[in-house]
Amino acid sequence: MEFFELSAVEIATRVRAGKLSASQVLAAHIRRIEALDPVLNCFTGKTFERARAEAAWVDATVQAGGDPGPLAGVPFAVKNLFDIVGLPTLAGSKIRREAAPPKQDSPHVQRLNEAGAVLLGALNMDEFAYGFVTENAHDGPTRNPHDTTRIAGGSSGGSAASVAAGLCVLALGSDTNGSIRLPAGLTGIYGLKPSYGRVTRAGTFPFVDSFDHIGPFARSAADLALAYDVLQDEDEASPVLGEAADAARVAVLDDWFQHGASAEMLEAVRIVADALGGTQSVTLPEAKRARAAAFCISAFEGGQLHKPNLIARPQDYDPATLPRLIAGALQPAETIYQAQRFRAWFREQALKLFERHDLLLAPATPITAPLIGQPSFELAGEQVPLRANIGLYTQPISFIGLPVVCVPVASSGLPRGVQIIAAPGREALALAAAARLEAAGVLAAKVVG
Repeated sequence: MEFFELSAVEIATRVRAGKLSASQVLAAHIRRIEALDPVLNCFTGKTFERARAEAAWVDATVQAGGDPGPLAGVPFAVKNLFDIVGLPTLAGSKIRREAAPPKQDSPHVQRLNEAGAVLLGALNMDEFAYGFVTENAHDGPTRNPHDTTRIAGGSSGGSAASVAAGLCVLALGSDTNGSIRLPAGLTGIYGLKPSYGRVTRAGTFPFVDSFDHIGPFARSAADLALAYDVLQDEDEASPVLGEAADAARVAVLDDWFQHGASAEMLEAVRIVADALGGTQSVTLPEAKRARAAAFCISAFEGGQLHKPNLIARPQDYDPATLPRLIAGALQPAETIYQAQRFRAWFREQALKLFERHDLLLAPATPITAPLIGQPSFELAGEQVPLRANIGLYTQPISFIGLPVVCVPVASSGLPRGVQIIAAPGREALALAAAARLEAAGVLAAKVVG
């Protein structure tokens, strides 16, 4: 097995035992990046010299009899809205290229470094995280390693594709309306959107304060759980795979969450439900309205954040982002007030479901990965705009901050992702369910390319 195919757990175990050097692991990943990234277009900034110094520190610590941490020698990278010393925090934009590089790393980068992980650089994304495709007008599209004519999803497309292709072992992204779950599902890896507020957002460029979440990508449930533990505040961290999933009450979300889904996506949900003993279907009422309210709040908060530059520098925005931000900034306050009122009601309906069920299942996307530049797709017999609608199953969930693990269901074709949704604060149960499915051979995530 090549070094870039190893899991984070395998790398850290071998490095801490002195059976493998962090520098060897890093060199293999750099070679992989140099060979594949010119086509995949995951990285917008590389920190290889820093990485070499970090790997050398890990190796020196081991040689001196010390312990560099639970992620010793594990190469990682972050969406380019995370602060990295020496690199402008682009957030996928042209405007931010003029910003002074931050003087310190984001807390997330710091925590992974302190755990022994090695930073490779910053990753491509939709401009200001407003998109589901990572077809960036300034940096170009990130390509799906399973089929380079197809999108990797977004807005954390570079993060997902880099892990799927073995360019790094772990990656960090953000999820506002689906930006971790969509690319994880479309590229065939694991992604975690924690409960709202569970992982700090300090040191990241915001999109929508009401919905922004930070989370990891990985190629195994154990790696995802390990990364999540490291990211949490010390007083909140726990052994997240410790909760048993065997007795979990599992149900499949119907109605909105199956409307228009392709047969292969519905089959993926059924496979997961069967493996977890989920025999019931339940309805989360008014999910369509929740999605509409999420659209309103996202556009409004994003528009207000960018209002000065929308006035002064509209020509510097991605043409796919500009009109949506302008429209959002012009929304009346009454619309947002009513959307927030509805949000509280909708959250109550979700919590009622969790009185009877522990985990809820839904597709991550209605279809498998579309082609780059594809303007629309078929949904319930109609052609609908792709950018606006591929996140229709993720938006109602992040709207109320529920934790979700997106898992890759084994497939002979393009990847299929399923959302495992838990009650607030129960990431451990969703991660345990993912581990159970993985052990049963239901899930499959491997290096592609």
